[in-house]
Amino acid sequence: ASMPGAVDRMELSKVSTEADEDSTDSLDDHKRFLFSETDFKSLSSFPLHFLLEQHPGHTSFGMSVFNLSNAIMGSGILGLSYAMANTGILLFLILLVGVAILSLYSVHLLLMTAKEGGSLIYEKLGERAFGWPGKIAAFGSIIMQNIGAISSYLFIVKYELPQVIRAFLGLDEITGEWYMNGNYLVVIVSIGIILPLSMLKNLGYLGYTSGFSLACMIFFLGVVIYKKTQLPCPLPFLHHHSSNLSTNASHHLSPPLNSTLHMDFSRHDEMCTPKYFVFNSQTAYTVPILAFAFVCHPEVLPIYSELKDRSRKKMQNVSNLSILTMLIMYMLSALFGYLTFYENVEAELLHTFTKVYKFDTLLLLVRLAVLTAVTLTVPIVLFPIRSSITTLLFSGREFSWIRHMLIAAGILTLNNLLVIFVPTIRDIFGFIGSSAATMLIFILPAAFYIRLVKSVPFRSPQKIGATIFLIVGVIFMIGSLSLIVMDWIHNPSGSSDGH
Repeated sequence: ASMPGAVDRMELSKVSTEADEDSTDSLDDHKRFLFSETDFKSLSSFPLHFLLEQHPGHTSFGMSVFNLSNAIMGSGILGLSYAMANTGILLFLILLVGVAILSLYSVHLLLMTAKEGGSLIYEKLGERAFGWPGKIAAFGSIIMQNIGAISSYLFIVKYELPQVIRAFLGLDEITGEWYMNGNYLVVIVSIGIILPLSMLKNLGYLGYTSGFSLACMIFFLGVVIYKKTQLPCPLPFLHHHSSNLSTNASHHLSPPLNSTLHMDFSRHDEMCTPKYFVFNSQTAYTVPILAFAFVCHPEVLPIYSELKDRSRKKMQNVSNLSILTMLIMYMLSALFGYLTFYENVEAELLHTFTKVYKFDTLLLLVRLAVLTAVTLTVPIVLFPIRSSITTLLFSGREFSWIRHMLIAAGILTLNNLLVIFVPTIRDIFGFIGSSAATMLIFILPAAFYIRLVKSVPFRSPQKIGATIFLIVGVIFMIGSLSLIVMDWIHNPSGSSDGH
């Protein structure tokens, strides 16, 4: 059954996208045969299978879930208790579940678009949908979002690692040695751990480090839950009544009785009751923090392209499982962190703990675990930036190890400079969370879907849903950016309690 000379393009696109694994040889012949008479521009109308079959994935389902979960779970988990203190338990739950569902819907749109648009590269989809503006929008958002994420991870290394080393050495405060200087430590960790891991060619191998990273975070969660059972509620030295306490009392957890009696009980009850709905000046900040909590969209397509026996449904299951697991972890850690400190919780949960325990082995291990987890997430987040740069500047060239390594080194250098010279983490978080993350979660997937998915008529529920999603994204972006700007006008110094 030789193929007839003029291949009807429509017939071709009806070929099933689920290919049998061993059909590559005959495929090459088809390709040679077809491309001899069609130019490469018409590639976009080819089914996905014809473009991607030459690159079959090797990463198992489990490893992909680890990688995606690791990409989702960043340092955001440390700020969630603070978010809960400023929204209340119920409102927090509603917002968190809402954001998770929106993220899943967004991944669904993205996968549908990738299937119809015939590419697993965000920028290429952008180009096929809107030409170069689409390409630049995708590129810019991925770069902004992921550089923001890497910066926030390196910030944690910069601020936490010196404290951990100090505690290991049993010192009371940080001395001037170089190995307790956060700026040096960030550079050392970047060169020693992150750079070698970023050199790998495939994301698949990072599944192991991602699994370890997740294990570290589960340990963190366990300790937060355990500490909740250990700490008495009105912590006697987190507020002003404690001035009459001698400082060494803060080492022992049972405070002298009389100091607790001095406290007026109305205040005590108010401090120890969980609130279900809270609205205050900080509530505005928590929505971007939550929206930031499930952004894994730059990583979805790279992970999809390496999935073994890939299909859209399988990748959707990877996303569902990853987001569900993270939703549960976020919920638990926010809840127990909040129920331990109530309104005294700080923007960074671990710092609140160190106010209570100066030297505590378990807490030391937790801080080390969080640092490890955060460090191991950086290579995963770095992958999409590198593939974006490669697509934009070096598309169509052969893979080159030297370029692969130099781009990674360049990105890390830039991030280290940011972390060392731009000290306000919270402003970075809020701003990038509102712009790039909104683009990646709402605006781009919806816009690409509306433009590229031709098999669905424009007035169908799917397209109308995507349009509503797009509008929600635009409103969300304008709203949260204006809230942040207003907050900057009111408190020019940033917040009184962040870093």
